[in-house]
Amino acid sequence: MQLVLASTSPYRKALLERLHLDFITARPDADETPLGGESPEELAGRLAALKAQSLQADYPDSLIIGSDQVSTLDDLTPVGKPGTEERAFEQLRAASGRIVLFYTGLCVLNTRTGDAENLVDRYEIQFRDLTDEEIRAYIRKEQPLDCAGSFKSEGLGSALFARHQGADPTSLIGLPLIALCECLRRQGLQIP
Repeated sequence: MQLVLASTSPYRKALLERLHLDFITARPDADETPLGGESPEELAGRLAALKAQSLQADYPDSLIIGSDQVSTLDDLTPVGKPGTEERAFEQLRAASGRIVLFYTGLCVLNTRTGDAENLVDRYEIQFRDLTDEEIRAYIRKEQPLDCAGSFKSEGLGSALFARHQGADPTSLIGLPLIALCECLRRQGLQIP
């Protein structure tokens, strides 16, 4: 069966490449608008499934991996991708000394059988108290403008943290590899 990553994210692609599996990527077609009353965890899970399902007709006899991430400040305020240095500065200043929670949804859809495995991984980042100078220096050096929360945990972003807690650090980057490996093994793939 063909393995399909329902994402155009270079970060998710790089994570999946770590597993040394043959796969292709495809752009999912999913409306990412939150539903009324939907929690961040529910949103991440629903969007991961929706992304995988959106490619089902195009990739029969495949395993499709859908993933989506929702982050919140203190589990209340949504934190998206900043897009600009000014917005990144605002996000990191708001996160200083506080907790940012990441919910990463994962769906592995077997289009041969129609079976799907869905889960949401939760990861918590406690930021240090950051000075404006530290924030500006970090943004200048790492340019995290396409990253939710305005940091890259796989890079210099770790220097911004007081602590982090979660089952799978790759979920923080956008694709929980530990859980994905378990799902793929249940589908008959041998990893490693």
